[in-house]
Amino acid sequence: MTQTSNPLPENSRSVVLVVYPGFKALEAIGVLAVLSYAGQHLQAARLNGGYDVTIIAPEPGPVRSDTLMSLEASAALPEEELLGTVFIVGAQDIETVLTREAALVDWCRRRAFEAERFAALCTGSFILAAAGLLDGRKTATHWNYAARLQALFPEADVDANAIFVQDGMLWTSAGVTAAIDLALAFVEQDFGRDIALRVARDMVMYLKRPGGQSQFSTMLTGQMSGSSGMRDIQSWLSMRFDQPMTLDDMAAQAKMSVRNFTRAFATEFGATPMAYLEGLRCERAKTLLLDTDLPMKTVAFRSGFRSDEQMRKVFRRRFSLSPRDFRARFRTAGT
Repeated sequence: MTQTSNPLPENSRSVVLVVYPGFKALEAIGVLAVLSYAGQHLQAARLNGGYDVTIIAPEPGPVRSDTLMSLEASAALPEEELLGTVFIVGAQDIETVLTREAALVDWCRRRAFEAERFAALCTGSFILAAAGLLDGRKTATHWNYAARLQALFPEADVDANAIFVQDGMLWTSAGVTAAIDLALAFVEQDFGRDIALRVARDMVMYLKRPGGQSQFSTMLTGQMSGSSGMRDIQSWLSMRFDQPMTLDDMAAQAKMSVRNFTRAFATEFGATPMAYLEGLRCERAKTLLLDTDLPMKTVAFRSGFRSDEQMRKVFRRRFSLSPRDFRARFRTAGT
């Protein structure tokens, strides 16, 4: 653990990763990978900075995850040291963890607000809630645990949709891979969007997602379809959403009447064909808004909207933000 008498190198950040028996391995490794790659890119760019990471646990030593993998905790929960950024990993059987790891819950209660950033990943939000830290605060968690979190801790304001949420110095994220999104957000805060995007490319991530984005993309939701015919239409739309498209075009491709196609599509995807197409166009537009400096008209054209005005109206209706406001809010640093 880094002591105040042993200062970090210039522009470096102290990070503590908290694990316990049964923690979710992918969440922990995802965070560690993001921070490691960030250091490599900073070094390659001849920039100062990086992350000094310590793995801690209620008891030091090897800590078994939810897989065959274990991590070595080099220290117990610190009581005196200064805390920079803290990540607490989630677990599948989180309610058992709350009972078994009462000392961890108590440590969070006493020390969370002493940290610069205190983040709970996935069901780690249950630990913060049990410590009373989320009362009256907005929080994210894995979509499958959101209702349970709200039922157990009714004073928390649970957002079942967000990828991650910040409320003051407390951060909470959705499930598993959302931990990577949150870690990337911290890298962007610390060292700029360019370094964060380089790390995202290293990890073959489609997009460094902003916290307010939905846990489910339009494509991911569509992949839940059980009908091969509907999956074929989904793939067809995903390759042509930037082109002019009518309901008649879709029905013809599906070799169905418009009425039957609309009914079958809505049954499979929970949305009308045109609403689904609009969702695909919005996802492309959000990517272009965050990762390019293209003007609004170009973004609209490349995303399949008839005009930037149509794109603006759709964004207002879907996100309560204009495309320009979306870019300003979620793109916190220049590319």
